[in-house]
Amino acid sequence: MKFLEIGIDKDHVHLLVQSVPTYSPKKIIQMIKSITAREIFSRKSEVKEKLWGGEFGSDGYIMWEP
Repeated sequence: MKFLEIGIDKDHVHLLVQSVPTYSPKKIIQMIKSITAREIFSRKSEVKEKLWGGEFGSDGYIMWEP
């Protein structure tokens, strides 16, 4: 996986990711969200306490393919 572009807004992140065709877009997003949540929770444990249900991020995403 290669991150081509990363942009941030006040409450979300935009990622342009390039990957091999063996990973589905859903799998790529699951991996990114899982790794991101694990890293943030391990570095800032108070974040998990403030989140309702301990979930980091929403279930939605938008996919764009050229």
